[in-house]
Amino acid sequence: MQEPDHLAGSPLKQTSMQAKVAEELRRMIISGELPPRSSLSEMTLSQTFGVSRTPIREALKQLQIEGLVEVRPRVGTFVAVPSRREITELFQMKELLEGAAARLLAFRGNVPEVERLAANMSAADEAVRAGDSEQYEKLVHDFHELIMVGADNSKLEAHYRTLMNQLAYARLVRTSLSQPGRLTESDHEHHRVLDLIRARDGDGAERVMREHVRRSHQALMAGMDDERFKD
Repeated sequence: MQEPDHLAGSPLKQTSMQAKVAEELRRMIISGELPPRSSLSEMTLSQTFGVSRTPIREALKQLQIEGLVEVRPRVGTFVAVPSRREITELFQMKELLEGAAARLLAFRGNVPEVERLAANMSAADEAVRAGDSEQYEKLVHDFHELIMVGADNSKLEAHYRTLMNQLAYARLVRTSLSQPGRLTESDHEHHRVLDLIRARDGDGAERVMREHVRRSHQALMAGMDDERFKD
């Protein structure tokens, strides 16, 4: 990622490097590669990415705005740990957005995303039968992505992506799915959503999707460790 010397001081190049660093750090945090409370040293990150500390500092500021990074004056910068209240508020927004997306997709009829959802469900059923929670976790992500893309509403999708970044959902869904019986319950709930979308029942699809998100939130909260997530 090291840039030529004659470009290193360019404001445009600094902005470009900041965006690249922010994108990679965002990915690492959301995926759990950088777990909650991880220290984010500007010097270490500068060496890791092969850039000066300026784009690192600006990238961290951007991630702080997004809620992924916490800056503690005179202490350091860390991967943020959302409080129970913050998680609840974010899930309330997730419920609204995903419910709306399911409704919009149902009204669109037999679009390609519906068939992709059917294929996703077949793979998810197999993962549940095999007790493969890791594979099911990936399919959960794809299921919700397909519904959001299938809604065909760019404004809704933009708000959703910002929300999911703040949730760092990939690392939270594991806790939810670890609850006894949750894997099977989640799979059944997805089937109900898809059935209603196929039936072009927008009201029903929205209602059941919102119920699904609420149940996921309940499972997450039940499995959260008090030492890891504090108010």
